[in-house]
Amino acid sequence: MPLRLRRKKKFNTKETSRLVEGEQTNAAGGSLPSLPAPTCRLVFHTQLAHGSATGRVENFSSIQELYAKIASVFEISPSEILYCTLNTPKVDMGKLLGAQIGLEDFIFAHVKGIKKEVNVYKSEDSLGLTITDNGAGYAFIKRIKDGSIIDSVKTICVGDHIEAINGETILGWRHFDVAKKLKELKKEELFTLKLIEPKKAFDMEPRAKAGKSSTGRIGTGRETLRLRSKGPATVEEVPSETKAKSIGKVDDLLELYMGIRDIDLATTMFEAGKDKGNPDEFAVALDETLGDFAFPDEFVFDVWGVIGDAK
Repeated sequence: MPLRLRRKKKFNTKETSRLVEGEQTNAAGGSLPSLPAPTCRLVFHTQLAHGSATGRVENFSSIQELYAKIASVFEISPSEILYCTLNTPKVDMGKLLGAQIGLEDFIFAHVKGIKKEVNVYKSEDSLGLTITDNGAGYAFIKRIKDGSIIDSVKTICVGDHIEAINGETILGWRHFDVAKKLKELKKEELFTLKLIEPKKAFDMEPRAKAGKSSTGRIGTGRETLRLRSKGPATVEEVPSETKAKSIGKVDDLLELYMGIRDIDLATTMFEAGKDKGNPDEFAVALDETLGDFAFPDEFVFDVWGVIGDAK
């Protein structure tokens, strides 16, 4: 049966998820109805990744508002924040803050550091870059393939924010648009990247304000705050090992077919297909949820295969 990959709805590429009270679970495992207002405060501890005292943020309703809260705590501009990592101050792309935040996670904000301009000669079709973004308008480098063109340019690093390509600013672009722009650059030509690397300091353990130790909170939670591109955010259990592996496979397929890695996008795709009966229904669900993406039919079939294996 052919896939009906018609674009029915446009996906809102701006982060607009709202944090609301999800369904509560009682001790017996049953569910209680959602309440109009939260019964407890969701408070997260935060530091600047290059070093700072510990602050607390709460009552945010989107990624942009979270950045604004963090900026307010440390008296900086929200535009200074490149991205956040969870439970480590290092530039660890496996710990990026995305659509899920553990209720016990510690948030480290990476802010703008040194600006640099780099000329790169595109001698091959593939640059060896994987791009992601922070959900608030900043795209940055998530991975550099060993032995690639970019790997040979040692001034370009994982975690660098891409500010402009050949003088064209890309502020506000999603990661897939940036990846497409880089892919379309002509072979055998020189191009210029304007980059901003995150501010760095010596490796450190999280520091807390006197009398308020926070180390016991780090990485101990088994529930996460799940932000969704559509609909309310919910508090839910950490995914099972089988589900987590399947989502990882979908993320691998995203890199293979689309040149990007985005665990939150992979999770959204997995969730969209887990209750569908065939690949055609899955394709329609992707159109309705992620209409801005032009997914190849082969990619959709492969993702459907991963979802089917998980079932």
